[in-house]
Amino acid sequence: MRIRNATSKKMLWAGRIISGLVVLFLLFDSIIKVMRLDPAVEGTVEFGYNESVVFGIGLTLLVCTILYAIPRTAILGAILLTGYLGGATATQVRVEDPWFLFPVLIGTLAWTGLWLRDERLRALFSWSKG
Repeated sequence: MRIRNATSKKMLWAGRIISGLVVLFLLFDSIIKVMRLDPAVEGTVEFGYNESVVFGIGLTLLVCTILYAIPRTAILGAILLTGYLGGATATQVRVEDPWFLFPVLIGTLAWTGLWLRDERLRALFSWSKG
């Protein structure tokens, strides 16, 4: 993909920065779950899940995040992350957690970063070719 003008370069770098921040946050979250660190286990149990599922939740998030971080599979990763974050939002709404919009924000940032850095995604939604 060739960058045609300065605006395109700015969009690409803005998308990379936003996506990078999302990836860093999600990698941190997934790794503490995979390692079954106390804050991850305690948080999961507080949301009503058995501590035996923490590793699986973390591994699922890790795989989705890696897919999102790889340019060739980024769209698939974003779709899978949307499902994961939707489940997180539903869980937080169920337990009446006031931070229930946080996963929505992370998902929005993930798609915004991808939109800015991936011309294929923008092409899917272009309504006029003229």
